[in-house]
Amino acid sequence: MFIGREKELSELKEQFSSDQKTAVLVYGKRRVGKSTLICEASRDFDGTVINYLCIKSSFSGNLEVLSKSITEAFDLPKMRFESIFDLFDFLGKQNSKILLVLDEYQYLKESLKEKEMDSYMQAVVDRLATNVKLVLCGSYISVMKELLEESDPLFGRFTKILRIEEFDYKDAALFYPELSVRDKIRFYSVFGGSPYVLSSLDYKKTLEENIVALLINQNSLLRSYIENIMLKEIQKAYDVRILECLGNGKKRYREISQRISSSDTGLLDKQLKNLMAMETVVKVFPINKSNDKKKVFYEIKDNLLRFYFSFVFANESRILKFGEVEFFKRFIAPSLNTFISLRFEDIACQYFKRRVRSGKMADVEDFGTFWYDDVKTGTNGQFDCVLKEPDGYAFFEVKFYDHKMALSECEKEENQVLQIPNLPCKRIGFVCSSGFDFESQKYHLITGEDIYR
Repeated sequence: MFIGREKELSELKEQFSSDQKTAVLVYGKRRVGKSTLICEASRDFDGTVINYLCIKSSFSGNLEVLSKSITEAFDLPKMRFESIFDLFDFLGKQNSKILLVLDEYQYLKESLKEKEMDSYMQAVVDRLATNVKLVLCGSYISVMKELLEESDPLFGRFTKILRIEEFDYKDAALFYPELSVRDKIRFYSVFGGSPYVLSSLDYKKTLEENIVALLINQNSLLRSYIENIMLKEIQKAYDVRILECLGNGKKRYREISQRISSSDTGLLDKQLKNLMAMETVVKVFPINKSNDKKKVFYEIKDNLLRFYFSFVFANESRILKFGEVEFFKRFIAPSLNTFISLRFEDIACQYFKRRVRSGKMADVEDFGTFWYDDVKTGTNGQFDCVLKEPDGYAFFEVKFYDHKMALSECEKEENQVLQIPNLPCKRIGFVCSSGFDFESQKYHLITGEDIYR
């Protein structure tokens, strides 16, 4: 069953039904649902669909297999095209519409010297017949992003570019609509929004049971996915200790450097840039200090990867010693709620992001973290969920509770916030997963039900 991606699905169908030249680029991390999306969009295509999965081989090897796929699609005797141009000339002369998908295009791109394949494809796209719809799809983020650079031959050639990301908290919940709000938060906080991961979970079991069965065992499904797919693709571009250091928190450059005992030779900076280009790590900066390099933090983007480096990575000897269930009880269970609480702050920010994008918060100019310095006490810190409005900032305290939040607690939180001098606080709000035991005109109150409504 196809879930979510309504906007992307509609845009692809529009491209496939167009009478104009069509060349589409679809890219995103592995197992994020790119191929499934293209397949779903092509169901109603009025013509021949050829879906070719590029292989790690030579260019001639790929051309031979692609030729075979095309002749089989048209039920023709086996033939081999001498060049990629002959292949597309053949397709353009057919009396039917053709949708050709070159999946994992990065393998085809890397089969020739730098930018050579892109130059060939530029010539192909420039003379592409209107009956041929072309899709280039790829998973290596950094390689596929090269196609969008002005120096690349394919720059400006695509009629549509779709960057496919993991589901956010709301779309991820489409995989488990029957769960309680609390469990929706817990599952997303640990397993994230990859369609592959979400379809691998057993929602008849508890979160804890899924963690033990799918993440802790060395040969478990998602453990294998992380180590053999997610990390294999980026292993040459980073020091694994960077991700171990980030774990479940945000770290400054200096903290990472000290943790991995790196002299500032520029290597760490290069590795962080590579990890960001691959969308493994993101850079976070306060909305009130966007130009202050000292206030920049780095964190792991993917919830599943974050959980792995917080609890599982480098713990193989403990897992073997105590066993999966006992390891979970001793080394994960005591900290699990804290882990989820931090992720719930991100869910709250995603909620505001959705509302801003839908036009329901037109007065919000920016949203994110806010940094403060208290000169008197010599303390500093940051709020993780703040909205910037024309006449000030709205500060939200985010709480992952299994009980309703009381008025007295909200008032206490408010007093602590207002004690910070020179804080441009226009109003204070609260986001509580379990809701509140009071109603208020003074505070902006948001419940877990509100977030998922």
